[in-house]
Amino acid sequence: MIIADEQIPSKMIMALRENAIHVLSVKEDFAGLSDEDIITLSNERKLIILTEDKDFGEWIFAHGRKGCGVLFLRYRFSETNKITETLINLIIDKREKLFYHFTTLTIYKIRTREI
Repeated sequence: MIIADEQIPSKMIMALRENAIHVLSVKEDFAGLSDEDIITLSNERKLIILTEDKDFGEWIFAHGRKGCGVLFLRYRFSETNKITETLINLIIDKREKLFYHFTTLTIYKIRTREI
């Protein structure tokens, strides 16, 4: 269901998996994969991209590369536990509504834009 970009902390990936959320990790399984290739993989396998990299917004909105969905996280290191909890709740509560949307998640708000 999720493909986690390389910069997503291992602790966050483990927490998602502990909550029965299927996560592929670029760091673990596809090291060095380019952003464009991650988007391609997302489409091929129907995976939502989990990232902290704002370049995915540029790929999708400026370059027209449509993905299956993007969860873009914005947080400080000190907020890692809170953003992880918020992310887990969002995925569990809105799982199907995340597909084909670019969702920006902070500990204070969630913004969603159709792609």
